[in-house]
Amino acid sequence: MNFLSRCAKSVGAMCSRGPRGLRFLFHDCGDDHSSGTMAEITEKIKEQVGVEMGYHTIPKCRAGLLKYHPKLEDLPERSMKDSYRTAVLPLGSDVKVRERHVNYLGMVRGGRLIEEMDMLAIWICHCHVKLPSLPRNTPLPYTFVTLLVDSVELLVQAKADIDLMLSGHVSWTGTSSMEISINVRQQEQTIAKGIFLMVARNATNTGPAPVNPLKPTMEQEKVFWEAAKERKKKKTTPSTCLDKTPLTESEQKLMYELFMRTRGTDILWERSNVEKPDFSWISSTQRSTVLLPFPENRNNHNTIYGGYIMRNAVEICYITASFYAGRRPVWQYLSDVAFFQPVHVTSILKLTAYVVYTSDKHMQLMAVANVLDANSFAEVQTNAFHLTYLSEHKVKEVLPHSYQETVWHIIGRRHFQAFQNRK
Repeated sequence: MNFLSRCAKSVGAMCSRGPRGLRFLFHDCGDDHSSGTMAEITEKIKEQVGVEMGYHTIPKCRAGLLKYHPKLEDLPERSMKDSYRTAVLPLGSDVKVRERHVNYLGMVRGGRLIEEMDMLAIWICHCHVKLPSLPRNTPLPYTFVTLLVDSVELLVQAKADIDLMLSGHVSWTGTSSMEISINVRQQEQTIAKGIFLMVARNATNTGPAPVNPLKPTMEQEKVFWEAAKERKKKKTTPSTCLDKTPLTESEQKLMYELFMRTRGTDILWERSNVEKPDFSWISSTQRSTVLLPFPENRNNHNTIYGGYIMRNAVEICYITASFYAGRRPVWQYLSDVAFFQPVHVTSILKLTAYVVYTSDKHMQLMAVANVLDANSFAEVQTNAFHLTYLSEHKVKEVLPHSYQETVWHIIGRRHFQAFQNRK
């Protein structure tokens, strides 16, 4: 059995025992990795970066912290244990927290859950970075940004009246980037898991900043390290992005078959005596919303918090999938969320969602987030989201009516295949 096979077997064994792995290992060492509640984590991050209380149109200048910008060779190695942290989302004891996270069924809102996971990922970055030469009580001269959400998988619907335990650690590092593995549990049952790729920037967010190298120190850490390296290797040859991975021979055949099936079909169905086809057009599934973000939605650097954008993308996709299925579906998977550019507090956010691919009871949705400048109203894409939903019954097939929609259809098909092959 080769090493990767042993890694897979070890990871599978950990998963089969429930929420164990590094969590139980580190607790056995007698270390306290608790960071309190998620609200307390938010305050700790603000304190650590030296953010002024309240909203200021011009944030406090952090240029004075650039003198503490370290060199990579001066940063000590860190282990996964060093960054491992747990936090509680007190749904059972805090009514206000519960109301922010509950949906109409008494379950936890998926979009809110992603927000909390993203916030914990930022805090873990803070815990991983260690600057030996930084004077005591000096704000950390770093800015941490979510570059990519590799995946978030919802395994079980969480109840909104029982506390959630979030945990995570750094599972891989580059020169200025970190992969963060997050798990969410409720009463010892794993509810969700996610992989976030974060980047470190300098104090003024004008350039990259080095992060401490990660060195696995235990067998379990080596397992996570190898799994993270495999994920990175796969990212260097992306299979879902059409501009980087051309159409395969089978996909070209599929495109031709789609054309032959839909050519000459009237997209408007204007005449009542024309029989409607047994499928729906992608364009007919469109749902949009326009949001005006406010300072309460900002991060510590006066740009809109990435978790806020992801939450709203999940919710517009949920609405779109509900309309298409004719009932309320279940969100199962989110993958490959890339943040192309920051969204400023003064921007207007437009989210548009489509059902781009279907398979039996599953729907693959794509949501596009565009930023509208508040002065010129020029529109620029800032995010693309790909989500998988499950309906109670088989859903109607969705097909493209244009070349652009055909591209969306094939990309959606790739994402759905990745969802099926995720194990």
